[in-house]
Amino acid sequence: METGRPATPASSPRQANTELLQVTDLVQHFPGRRQRLADLRPMPVQAVRGVSFSVDTGETLGLVGESGCGKSTVALSVLRLYEPTGGRVVFDGLDVRTLRPSELRRLRRRMQMVLQDSLSSLSPRKRVAASLLEPFEVHDIGTHAERLRRADELLERVGLDSSFGRKLPHQLSGGQSQRVAIARALTLNPDLLILDEAVASLDVSVRAQIINLLKELQRDFGPAFLFISHDLAVVKQMCARIAVMYLGRIVEENSSAGLFREPQHPYTRALLSAIPIPDPVKEAEREQIVLHGDVPSPSEVPSGCAFRKRCPVGRDRDVCANVLPELVPSPAGGGLVACHFPGETIPEPSA
Repeated sequence: METGRPATPASSPRQANTELLQVTDLVQHFPGRRQRLADLRPMPVQAVRGVSFSVDTGETLGLVGESGCGKSTVALSVLRLYEPTGGRVVFDGLDVRTLRPSELRRLRRRMQMVLQDSLSSLSPRKRVAASLLEPFEVHDIGTHAERLRRADELLERVGLDSSFGRKLPHQLSGGQSQRVAIARALTLNPDLLILDEAVASLDVSVRAQIINLLKELQRDFGPAFLFISHDLAVVKQMCARIAVMYLGRIVEENSSAGLFREPQHPYTRALLSAIPIPDPVKEAEREQIVLHGDVPSPSEVPSGCAFRKRCPVGRDRDVCANVLPELVPSPAGGGLVACHFPGETIPEPSA
């Protein structure tokens, strides 16, 4: 029992440059649905297909890709909110998949998540203060007075007056509910904070405020961030490293500067070309890469490279159709890429 434990965590940043999270060959499949009456065994949905990455203490890793590529599934599998189908998840030396429920519960104090829809993640019947107090109550941390004091401190730390503790979620704006969600995730001073599209639904001005807030919180408290987004412009501001996902696999990983300077995978190049340029003249002059065709179904993943049917570089090459590209060191140096022909120039697509 930890009833007498102070609710206010230490504010000193943690030691940097130590591996905190190691994900190796993570696989997450879900039962499929029968498409036809004759289908005896429907094909499983291959949401995540062998994802590997690491996050160091105090680091921010960006995980980007189109909607439906498996980003959120990776996050929920890392936390074991989904039971992974295969692979390893090691957090600070502990194999998450082998932990008993009581051990996993203790570990989750150090791994928190801010969901994409912050408003729906808050109970509509609980006032903000009650939502902030709940983690302390669940883990039996601090006295009631300490919990109340800590809740007020967190609200002020995320830019809200302590009076917001008396409000219900429907009385909050989108930016305010996001700040409350971040405050709740910080109650237990986690080592890892997973942010799933944490700014996607916000106005541009509010988005900038939340990004600056997250940077300040990381500087002051020292958690590592797994920052999930489909917006590369936002990821560039937040992340030191970026991993690009396509149809359940990581296809490229590099430092933020290296990825934007010299992308190696054709899918990464297409994503970067979709970022709008604020200068209308430059925006009109540049050549945007338009990918044709639809993203394949995760229950019917193509053989070889899953991107080949949309790729202007390798769609007609036999090796792309038959050999799955592994994530290997990039020929440009400094990163990893899963492509048989990395760095090749993409011709302008035909209309």
